[in-house]
Amino acid sequence: MYYSATSIRLSTLLLLALGSPPALCGTAHEAGTATTSLRDYEARIAAIETRQGAYGTELSESLLGLGMALQAEERHAEAVALFKRGVHLARINDGLYSKQQIPLLQAEIASHIAIDNYEQADKRQRYLYRVQTSGMDSGMEGESLTEAFMQHASWQYEAYRLGIGEQDYTRLMNMWDTYRLALNDIIAREGETSGELLPPLYGMLQAQYLIADYNLQQESQQSMDDLEGRQALYQFNAYRVDSYRKGQTILAAIHNVALEQEPGPERTRAAAKALVMLGDWHLWHGDRDAARRAYGDALSELAALEDAQTEMEALFGSPVPVPDIESLRPLPPAAEPGPGAVLIEFTVDERGRTRDIERRDENDELDGPAHRLMRKMRRTTFRPRFEAGEPVATTNIVRAYELQ
Repeated sequence: MYYSATSIRLSTLLLLALGSPPALCGTAHEAGTATTSLRDYEARIAAIETRQGAYGTELSESLLGLGMALQAEERHAEAVALFKRGVHLARINDGLYSKQQIPLLQAEIASHIAIDNYEQADKRQRYLYRVQTSGMDSGMEGESLTEAFMQHASWQYEAYRLGIGEQDYTRLMNMWDTYRLALNDIIAREGETSGELLPPLYGMLQAQYLIADYNLQQESQQSMDDLEGRQALYQFNAYRVDSYRKGQTILAAIHNVALEQEPGPERTRAAAKALVMLGDWHLWHGDRDAARRAYGDALSELAALEDAQTEMEALFGSPVPVPDIESLRPLPPAAEPGPGAVLIEFTVDERGRTRDIERRDENDELDGPAHRLMRKMRRTTFRPRFEAGEPVATTNIVRAYELQ
């Protein structure tokens, strides 16, 4: 395991896991409101137990409310116990895959994450996903199912980052497969041109970058010592072999969605951005000719805008490390020069390759991180700067980076 409390975007995961819990038992849910105190919830629970017993059908909602009130006070271990009891009661009263469990499970996952109990968060996420998708065979559909797919795919990525449980590459396959389920669900409801397709498409693109970049040499021999491990590796290899084509297909779909929107500047910008992303995908895979064609098409799209020069400058005015996707950017963001930063000077040639990388600061205490950053920069591909529609070299680039 290689996760730690500092390696996770906790606020993102809390939002992912918790969301906005739906109401239980058909009534408005008041958990966490200023007007409902811990004592109020405890009194409600005691009253329900007096009327209905320890398995009362109305208990789950008040247990959720009390648990979320405890969450607000960061008493997460106590909250977890209440959420688990609520889930147990919902299963008894409404069935094994009762949807009444969903807000309780979401809240429980959030508390596990808050106290760094990622293994339990992962187990409960697996169960939550089973509950959310249990009605698929009976025709369950709608936004709630799409949200379940999206949430589970996002969790697979976070679990991959944290190194939780199973082999890393199986997380990436699960991530891809679940985003694809979300995509298919939206297509079935809204057609192939809906703007709602973009979130799963971007998730699928992220998965393909990670699949293509995965180093299978890091896997231990143990992965090959059993039939299940060998089958998983063979399956992942099949994913990797087809990754380049799948990425192109995803980006073509993103471009098509942009073109199907109402005509206007925003459609043009979106179409150009999709073409730039396609160029980045080609360039990252070493196909510079295809990348140049895609970048040229993007420039042609932008030329029709009134602020064409501004838009072109934003995308092509300086070298950009690829992939240019927030969660996948290969280098830290540039910072202001200062005592806590390293200063690097380098060149990016017209093919997007870095050259002449030199350090220009004197922060000796950052020697180790700085050397690692410079090694990373040598392996990083950049979208080159363009002038008059042509890629050109950019020399004497000086950027500061704050390194931990």
